[in-house]
Amino acid sequence: LGGLYTDFVVTDHSTSKSFLVLGHDPGDERPSVPERFAKVQELLARPRVSRAPQPAGPLVRHTPAHIHEERIRIAQAEIAAGEYYQANLAHRLTRSMRADPIDLYLALRRWNPAPYMGYLGTKTTTLLSSSPEMLLECSAGKLRSRPIKGTLPRGRTLAEDRIRAKELLASEKDRAELAMIVDLVRNDCSRVAEVGSVRVGPLPELETHASVLHLAADVTAQLAPGRTALDALGALFPGGSISGAPKLRSMEAIAALEGEGRGFFTGSLGFLDCAGNGLFNILIRSLVVRSKEVAGVSKSPREVTFWVGGGITAASDPAAEERETRVKGARLAAALAGEAVLEEALGLPLHGTAGLARHPFC
Repeated sequence: LGGLYTDFVVTDHSTSKSFLVLGHDPGDERPSVPERFAKVQELLARPRVSRAPQPAGPLVRHTPAHIHEERIRIAQAEIAAGEYYQANLAHRLTRSMRADPIDLYLALRRWNPAPYMGYLGTKTTTLLSSSPEMLLECSAGKLRSRPIKGTLPRGRTLAEDRIRAKELLASEKDRAELAMIVDLVRNDCSRVAEVGSVRVGPLPELETHASVLHLAADVTAQLAPGRTALDALGALFPGGSISGAPKLRSMEAIAALEGEGRGFFTGSLGFLDCAGNGLFNILIRSLVVRSKEVAGVSKSPREVTFWVGGGITAASDPAAEERETRVKGARLAAALAGEAVLEEALGLPLHGTAGLARHPFC
């Protein structure tokens, strides 16, 4: 999915101000800028009633827990045989919903606010992303990637958060996993960077999100002469954190073990501007909404899909990795049906919304 956008709204959340940007070309056959501005004002003045998403069926997990754990054990056997060092394994969930995609997105923003959110859609397919992870930022010829590895659920209180943060930062397994992927990303960046310009920031750094804690690190570089943000995107895609190391062999293993295409999951959503700048996330913690079109109109119920997974290494505990996928999927499931889903389908209680009030992206 994609498009060329000449008219758009830019919102500065730090000042709560929005700016309307209207592109104009002397040969443009579209209505004049004043006419388009008037149209935008008309759209903004038009009332819209938001409706809470309503489930039209149960949340369906397509890979039972015991099968996911068995796939993890197979991956570990292949790792032990020296075929690769790490692979990200995931599984798919779906639910039929009676909801407009924009209302689903508003629910997702409430339940799982994240730094790299996005909404992009057509009449029949819509991506709703609440991703915590940045694949690529490119500005003035400088590129940055920030891979994530290591996950723990947040505590009920800030004191519990601090305890779990220390636990995650002290985890040799998670630190090693992050270091492995940072090295992969560093190598990817070097393909389009000036020689000697690739740098790795403090390793690891702690990130606090709505319901989980993560470890992350910055990898930065200066684009080589003649290279563009699009070249950098090609060098980094798909992200090392959601594929594995070595990347090509781990992707082969993922395809064989998961047994189905991921679709948009672990792809990327972002933008490039005419000045050569860009920002792209990794499509994790994201929903894909598919609608049936009747007489040119999108109809409910709509099928909503999301995936959850994690990186597998020789040190992984299959049962713990399975539990981690439930933690990662909890807020997505809640966006589709509220707290009851967490207990009934995922086996995870959600302790109110206290964590949301503390989150910097609310």
